[in-house]
Amino acid sequence: MRKKEVFCPVETTLSIISGKWKVMIIHYLLEGAKRFNQLQRDLNGITHRTLSKQLKEMEEDGLIVRTNYGEIPPRVEYSLSPLGKSLNTVLSSMHEWGEQYGEHVVSRDAT
Repeated sequence: MRKKEVFCPVETTLSIISGKWKVMIIHYLLEGAKRFNQLQRDLNGITHRTLSKQLKEMEEDGLIVRTNYGEIPPRVEYSLSPLGKSLNTVLSSMHEWGEQYGEHVVSRDAT
């Protein structure tokens, strides 16, 4: 896990899940283990390179586990580690906030 001196626990959480795709990767992996191509389909719009980079960073941070089955053709699955699963409550709270206050926030995509 990358370590950096932080002064606020919120900053720690944000540094781990920051970026456009990490929260959504966690969301889909909460459903269970997935192969790379399935994640890419679920994340509609993510490039191969970006998904690969995000997964590597998340593995380094201890959020996901990459399981290589050593088969031909290659079969690799990604799943959440216990640390990654612990973010479920954070994502649930974000979901609830979005439902409650989302209509009051102007999306940057709409501007």
